[in-house]
Amino acid sequence: MAILIVYVDDIILSGNDMEELQKLKKYLLEEFEVKDLGNLKYFLGMEVARSRKRIVVSQRKYILDLLKETGMLGCKPIDTPMDSQKKLGIEKESTPVDRGRYQRLVGRLIYLSHTRPDIGFAVSVVSQFMHSPTEEHMEAVYRILRYLKMTPGKGLFFRKTENRDIEVYSQMRIGQETSLTGGPLLDIVLLSGEILLPGGVRSNQL
Repeated sequence: MAILIVYVDDIILSGNDMEELQKLKKYLLEEFEVKDLGNLKYFLGMEVARSRKRIVVSQRKYILDLLKETGMLGCKPIDTPMDSQKKLGIEKESTPVDRGRYQRLVGRLIYLSHTRPDIGFAVSVVSQFMHSPTEEHMEAVYRILRYLKMTPGKGLFFRKTENRDIEVYSQMRIGQETSLTGGPLLDIVLLSGEILLPGGVRSNQL
């Protein structure tokens, strides 16, 4: 099998049939002006490091660029992405913040969560307030950034294995949440989980 992935003018070739991959590569070279850059190392903000026994996908540069753009590069790191004692809600008394800036920040965190499942739940919470964010919600976003400052090198770890099974673990809770100040209730469905691809996928510190 040979897989061709195209994004604008970037192309990735992958698969387990080396003969077919070579044919596809030869065809592309004959039909288009392309350059073979070798093994995948960087694609759409994702960094790929490989050895004989593993492949690690991370977004370290993406995180550092995000911290720099938000003025958080020199912030004090924190060891959790979310305050477990504080529940976010919709408070009428809270001061509103720039909705466009909030949406852009959360959007970038959503993309980052593809390789950082450890921030997935925190990002899902702050994304609930895209329509009317307040200072309280923005502080929660900044907390995620402070956590990323402490762990910029984390990513997904794929080990070499003959196992081809796919295992999925998930947990779901349906209910209502309220803020600590007694604000409006939010009807929510919380779904969190981890998908183990061939050989397993793990959060890994580089």
